[in-house]
Amino acid sequence: MTESTSLPRAVSEARRFTRFYTSFVDALSDRMLRSDFSLPQARVIHEIATGPRQVQAADIARALRMDAGQLSRVLASLEEAGVVEREPTEANAKRLRIALTETGQAAFRSLDGMSTRQMSAALGVLTPEDRTRLIRAMRLITRLLGNRPHPAVPVELRALEPGDLGWVIRQQSRLYAAEYGWNHEYEALVTRILGDFASQHDPSCERGWIAEIDGDPVGAVFVVRKDDRTAQLRLLHVEGAARGRGVGSQLVDQVITFSRGAGYQRVELWTNDVLRAARRIYIQAGFQLMREEAHHSFGKDLNGQFWGLDL
Repeated sequence: MTESTSLPRAVSEARRFTRFYTSFVDALSDRMLRSDFSLPQARVIHEIATGPRQVQAADIARALRMDAGQLSRVLASLEEAGVVEREPTEANAKRLRIALTETGQAAFRSLDGMSTRQMSAALGVLTPEDRTRLIRAMRLITRLLGNRPHPAVPVELRALEPGDLGWVIRQQSRLYAAEYGWNHEYEALVTRILGDFASQHDPSCERGWIAEIDGDPVGAVFVVRKDDRTAQLRLLHVEGAARGRGVGSQLVDQVITFSRGAGYQRVELWTNDVLRAARRIYIQAGFQLMREEAHHSFGKDLNGQFWGLDL
């Protein structure tokens, strides 16, 4: 299990990060905004340019979390400068949408290009691996502290890449230890299964996939050959934070589709009855319970289940 962080320590670390990031952004802003616009004006211009076509003042205030009075003053200054204009919306002539003029569009292109160059310079000193780590951390911060609904991000399945097997071993072992109290024996089992897969699997009839949401790994599944007519689904995994997004169902569907294409006539799997969420996925996919078998594994008394699906 991962070590939890006390609230006082979390507050201290968050404040330290905020001070650093504020200084970082201020340094970028000082260089970026050597233009005719203040930082609030630049933010409003960007929101109008990239927001919905029928954007209104209330939409901008919500998106930027800007006080209505401040936004009104910023819009007035931009309107006076000929950067923005107000027009009746298509649905209601009494409601005004805010749009950039040609001058405003040119200003946006200039500001956007300047911002892109400055951020490229800041990130260009990092290795590709460090940039990936940074972006994933940024996405995590946005998800945890955004306090606003997130648009539905599709689940994407991809082929295995170097390092993925280690991620599966680590994440699945931690998850099952935290939720079911399974001991190191389970980690040893997963390690053996994936070690065998890495060293001797046949890509024509055995495969693995990683599920990602917004570029972050959130699940995995594997299919291996049991015999000429039977494929075996192994190690279905879904991260706790990704549950309810259909990740597990997509992974199982991928196994079924691949198995049909590889010429298998049947898919089988072994699980335990305590894994209720996984069992629901298997049932929805059409698997039938073949038999059950009590056993003591991973430090627990368990009831193993064998499921099968004719293709």
